[in-house]
Amino acid sequence: MNQNDKSALPNIFSEIIYDDAPAAIEWLARAFGFVKGEIINGPNGTIAHAEMHYGVGTIMPKSPMTEFGMKSPKELGGINQCLYVTVEDTDAHCERARAAGAEILMEPRNMDYGPRNYVARDIEGHIWSFGTYRPNTGSRKDS
Repeated sequence: MNQNDKSALPNIFSEIIYDDAPAAIEWLARAFGFVKGEIINGPNGTIAHAEMHYGVGTIMPKSPMTEFGMKSPKELGGINQCLYVTVEDTDAHCERARAAGAEILMEPRNMDYGPRNYVARDIEGHIWSFGTYRPNTGSRKDS
């Protein structure tokens, strides 16, 4: 891959809302292995923007933004999305998450469609799926 070919890079990045975004950033690094990137602090100990990386994937944990109606699962009283992250060793990743306090909702298991997955709830209620599934990200062109 040509390093200057931006079309081969991810172009969707999930913003994830946390009531205590600074604590969540530390926990996501410890529990799930995300690597901290740029962090821009907001007023009163909030996070205006942050980037965390896992391989070529990026998430953007941040504090709630009332002007856009962004709320954490705690404030919503539920969740409305789940994130899936491809990992090399599902079982080892699950044990790391469990050791850091993640609630394991589904133990690692082989799925009928091929991958080995597990599901966890993080410290503020977001649901995460991890496993060996890799979507077909070939050169699909929609017309």
